[in-house]
Amino acid sequence: MKKAYLDNASTTAMHPDVIAVMAQVMTDIFGNPSSTHSFGRTAKVVLETARKGIANLINAEAREIIFTSGGTESNNLVIRGAVRDLGIKRIISSRVEHHSVLNSIPAAAAEFGIETVYLNLLPGGQPDLAHLETLLQENVPTLVSLIHVNNETGVVLNLEETGTLCRQYKALFHTDTVQSIGKTQFDLQTLPVDFLVASAHKFHGPKGIGFVYIRKNIGLKPMIYGGEQEKGVRGGTEAIHQIAGTAKALELSYQNLEVETAHIKAVKNYLFKQLDIHFPGYKVNGASAEGDALFYNITNILLPLPENKTAMILFHLDMQGIAVSRGSACQSGSIKPSHVLKEILAEADIKKPSLRISFSHYNTVDDIDLLIAALKTV
Repeated sequence: MKKAYLDNASTTAMHPDVIAVMAQVMTDIFGNPSSTHSFGRTAKVVLETARKGIANLINAEAREIIFTSGGTESNNLVIRGAVRDLGIKRIISSRVEHHSVLNSIPAAAAEFGIETVYLNLLPGGQPDLAHLETLLQENVPTLVSLIHVNNETGVVLNLEETGTLCRQYKALFHTDTVQSIGKTQFDLQTLPVDFLVASAHKFHGPKGIGFVYIRKNIGLKPMIYGGEQEKGVRGGTEAIHQIAGTAKALELSYQNLEVETAHIKAVKNYLFKQLDIHFPGYKVNGASAEGDALFYNITNILLPLPENKTAMILFHLDMQGIAVSRGSACQSGSIKPSHVLKEILAEADIKKPSLRISFSHYNTVDDIDLLIAALKTV
């Protein structure tokens, strides 16, 4: 059976060059980077070379990159740490965040007794920045936590505009860039962001490893206590092979960014042409009347199919070798409707089948043909 993997917002296939780098490190460089002997020093070189390489790619300083187990840990580290260590009395966020933000905010609020406010959403699901400015004018010590590219719809937040508002009113700005790092350029010397989160398996790197950018001199204390690893912010022996793989994956992503972006856009456009032919009346969830651009490798499609197709559509597609999603992977075992779509769709549309289709440079128009053929048999 031919198969089509169209769930790259969930995870991506590891690049062969990344696997090769990791295998070489696991084979040859097994020292503990905190050890002072030659084996440890060799491992330390791998660690710090990776840190510098990642920092250079996003124009940050090496000391601002802290390795973690991935996006969920990084988001928790920032949210809890900002409240505990930085005098934050209020968190402003939205109801369409990734669950690692959506669930950690009320937990932090309950533990530390802070206020939480959720921004109004514009029709496509974009946070209302006019509402944000009104709230920031209240002069409460605030952390603003907003996702850059929504993991279910591809709605894009304007980081420059949001960060500039935060700087103007002396709020801290945290953004989850798990879906966008490696797929678009970042310049953290000029971008007004205080905390930024990334996960390697979203850009063809290994699972279980990511990093958080913490603007220098900001003063977060550890969430995981132990030794002095990761600038004292995250104790525990570093996973050198995973870190080396992360750096290689990000390097490859930016090395080939222009060509791969053009390829993915072409495949996505082909999808829309086929949907126009075979499923007229479909809608793109998150698309706004203002024509705000959605991110190029994610689309969320409301299909013109009856409600009774919703429950089994993913199973049906999977049986035909098609991997797509109805929402984020962390909620895939749930029968509840997507929390993101619940915020932006009419009640009647929530019950109808929507699919998140997400691409990588490994996808081709043949994958789209397989998807369309499978959908026609639903």
